[in-house]
Amino acid sequence: MALRDNLQLMLERGQDSPLLRYSLGLECLKAGDLLAAIDHLRQAVERNPGYSAAWKALGEAHAGAGSPERAAEIYELGIAAARKSGDIQAAKEMSVFLKRLRRQIAAR
Repeated sequence: MALRDNLQLMLERGQDSPLLRYSLGLECLKAGDLLAAIDHLRQAVERNPGYSAAWKALGEAHAGAGSPERAAEIYELGIAAARKSGDIQAAKEMSVFLKRLRRQIAAR
């Protein structure tokens, strides 16, 4: 059984948590199932607004889904959350991604 299937089974058994949603979201992202990734990652940050890695992955999923404006909004929220929780590295990484997205949006 694949990791994604195992994670989905855990979710169905009621073991829902931000970490499970994040892990499932990452597996969906790797598989190219961007809508499912967005849903799981969104739920991860709703349950734990300080979850920097989930914000970063959620921004990546929106960017991959062709929504750079939404991805930029997500990165802004993620940067604020990362700074608030003291996760400076995640804030820096999302800032780089945000700058790239802003250039991409401006080039349209």
